[in-house]
Amino acid sequence: MSKVSVLVVDDATFIRDLVRKGLRNYFPGIHTEEAVNGRKAQVMLARESFDLILCDWEMPEMSGLELLAWCRQQEGPLKTVPFIMVTSRGDKENVVQAIQAGVSDFVGKPFTNEQLLTKVKKALAKVGKLDAVMSSAGAPSRMNMALNDSLSALTGGKAEVVRPAAPAAAPAAPQPARAAAQAPSQQPAGRGQGQLRLPNGSQSCVIKALTLKEGLLVVRRGDVLPQILDSAVLDLEQGEDNEVARLNGYVHAIVAFEQKPDSEWLQVTFRFVDQDAKKLDYLSRLIARGTAQKHFVPGA
Repeated sequence: MSKVSVLVVDDATFIRDLVRKGLRNYFPGIHTEEAVNGRKAQVMLARESFDLILCDWEMPEMSGLELLAWCRQQEGPLKTVPFIMVTSRGDKENVVQAIQAGVSDFVGKPFTNEQLLTKVKKALAKVGKLDAVMSSAGAPSRMNMALNDSLSALTGGKAEVVRPAAPAAAPAAPQPARAAAQAPSQQPAGRGQGQLRLPNGSQSCVIKALTLKEGLLVVRRGDVLPQILDSAVLDLEQGEDNEVARLNGYVHAIVAFEQKPDSEWLQVTFRFVDQDAKKLDYLSRLIARGTAQKHFVPGA
């Protein structure tokens, strides 16, 4: 059995795979287990010891914050086990809340491989486990694998990401009639606004269509470019109360919004990975509100 064991807790399969692959690529001898929410993780933690917990915040049945509070209430190793919150919640009040509950550190979504590994190495060093995992056979001596090159992480570095700088090479998504190209010099029509947070920066976007599974976004081509399979967070703020939903997901497809190779606008299909009931409820209300106000078109 491995000398170092890590529990990855997230309701999104894509995120769990991303974290697990990132850890195993850097620490070949590391042992990882997965849980889809805090409740499942609680059961696993009651019967098995782990050296580190990497946990999402918003999950169905039991949140990451609830799991953290439970761990710190236990006697023995769980009271002090390193607990890193991997979350899109970076607001001051959320950070303070987690610190008061006993969190060890944070990794903000979306994250790069360097950011993830830096936090993991720091946590393992504090409990004297870093040397053990670094001495595993074949452990790499460098730390520059970029997690924003998500496809490389998921395939063990055997594939290259298709960058939108060459739209013809990116996998094409079906072109719904509602997203017909606009005049080259004009911003795409549509008033549904959002913020797409990518591993290499943030970018404002126009929401052209929205379903419970994905959003069809339009972004300006600039310094911050999305990549196929990038993990990302879509911040949506709508309504009089300025409600904000932070939806975790990944870039599924990118095509030129205009029918020309130097298109100023890119159309991005963003797939949601959250299974949290509160987020899905918010998204349902957002779709209904945006449809009524003609902010965007609901998907079929």
